[in-house]
Amino acid sequence: MGRRYELSEVGWEALSRYLPSAVTGGRPRVDDRRVLNGIVWKIRAGPGRAGAAWRDVPARYGSWQSIYTRFRRWALDGTFERMLAGVQADADALPDRRAVSASARHPRANGPGSPGWEERWSERLET
Repeated sequence: MGRRYELSEVGWEALSRYLPSAVTGGRPRVDDRRVLNGIVWKIRAGPGRAGAAWRDVPARYGSWQSIYTRFRRWALDGTFERMLAGVQADADALPDRRAVSASARHPRANGPGSPGWEERWSERLET
């Protein structure tokens, strides 16, 4: 089981394909999943759940400077917009669960005992 603010395997699989490829040369790049988990922690954690300071990101995600630099780079190059658009497109491709009526999901949703049942069905029962 993952930690509270870390991406699940399913979440990582959904987002990882929208990340830019690693640049060759220079220092070895910090693992994208660790960095993305650090960004999620920064945004979701902290006093009053309003986010925390970059310096407060736990060391298990890497140095806060690396996490901030990657966050800034991804924000400027449109990575987060691509992630959002891609995940939305993936969700749109799934069957629409709202198309299933409430009565199909719960047997008593519209039957006896449901709120307003008598008002809805009284005229039908009298005829």
